[in-house]
Amino acid sequence: MTRLSVETLAADAAEPITSAGDAQLGAAVLGGIALIVLLITRFKLHAFLALTIGSLALGVFAGAPLDATIASFSGGLGSTVAGVGVLVALGAILGKLLADSGGADQIVDTILARASGRAMPWAMVLIASVIGLPLFFEVGIVLLIPVVLMVAKRGGYSLMRIGIPALAGLSVMHGLIPPHPGPLVAIDALGADLGITLALGLLVAVPTVVIAGPLFSRYAARWVDVQAPDGMMPQRTSGDEGPVKRPGFGVTVATVLLPVALMMVKALVDIVVDDPENPVQRVTDTVGSPLIALLAAVLVALFTLGRAAGFTKERISTTVERSLAPIAGVLLIVGAGGGFKTTLIDIGVGRMILDLSRDWAIPALLLGWLIAVAIRLATGSATVATISAAGLVAPLAADMPASHAALLVLAIGAGSLFFSHVNDAGFWLVKEYFGMDVGQTVKTWSVMETIISVVGIVCVLLLSLVL
Repeated sequence: MTRLSVETLAADAAEPITSAGDAQLGAAVLGGIALIVLLITRFKLHAFLALTIGSLALGVFAGAPLDATIASFSGGLGSTVAGVGVLVALGAILGKLLADSGGADQIVDTILARASGRAMPWAMVLIASVIGLPLFFEVGIVLLIPVVLMVAKRGGYSLMRIGIPALAGLSVMHGLIPPHPGPLVAIDALGADLGITLALGLLVAVPTVVIAGPLFSRYAARWVDVQAPDGMMPQRTSGDEGPVKRPGFGVTVATVLLPVALMMVKALVDIVVDDPENPVQRVTDTVGSPLIALLAAVLVALFTLGRAAGFTKERISTTVERSLAPIAGVLLIVGAGGGFKTTLIDIGVGRMILDLSRDWAIPALLLGWLIAVAIRLATGSATVATISAAGLVAPLAADMPASHAALLVLAIGAGSLFFSHVNDAGFWLVKEYFGMDVGQTVKTWSVMETIISVVGIVCVLLLSLVL
């Protein structure tokens, strides 16, 4: 298992923009995070503004010149958006086409028609995992909640028995599997290989989602016995015409899995051929890059989902346009998180952590998880936790083999999901949709998130022993 290497940063790290000592830097980090939490929770400030103010305050607290702090934040914001902005936009387009064409309904109905009784929680995990590949967590919840409520009511199932597996599938995809924003940013920050991260992420995701989903839902249903609330079915927007017909199940699944398949082919060829000059590897490296893979999936979806649903060219254009507006806030938050991360690095926090950990016996993978856990508990944002933790431990990945750099991404992703509570928007979304009170939401949703985080890091550590 790769452990901390204090010398990693010695040769290549840029000089910090402040000469503050470790104590002042530590206080600055705590003060910056506390300010972000206070602005988001107490003053209900948008996360983008809170992260921007918190980043500037972080530099000031650390004694860095204001102009240097602004430059660090702006540079980090720009590079983060440049790295993941297009991918987030393509994922949003694919998700919108999937929803509006009825392709998502087709996947759901086909699987549910073949599952009943004890198999239903497993079917919900499968549905959520497949649907959750191209969708943001919040979009996935809105898409699946009507199905969860309908299955629970018509089948007489406990809401938690059906709902927890669906939530687990969405959450695991969001935290561990690219092309979701958090994993993508961590891959970029740590210089990890996307294909290897995706392959190992799937290995970690399967046991994690099984334990946190169908297995845990048995206990969650005993602890919290609630009925599916009435009136929570999202209604179609007036004037928004539905599909003339649904695309087929097979073609819909193939379209959703196309980017994953292209990335997996790239990873396999890289392992088998291992020659950057080889023509086959050069082609797969291009086709399997996240930008080309997602772009290909979107272009294919225009026909397999949009035209197959009977949409005109104008209707498809409208769908694409509507898919981009909701992600503006996501891009700004992700970008500001990248700015905060860069500010942390530039004031010398990464070097401080390495210096303080000189005699630690903590594995690098576990350290990344613990840092992500701390930021997740403080800010409530899995994405912010992933971005910030990746920035702090990035020096540790410099001399790691590709497999361990990928595992570090997954360790951070697992830590970013730990114990969602009242400062997390997802907490309130689940609470309201399922008609639970705060205590019931903690017993179910919060515990489920913690199980995902703990099982995830255990799987990562076990994989590190054999890779």
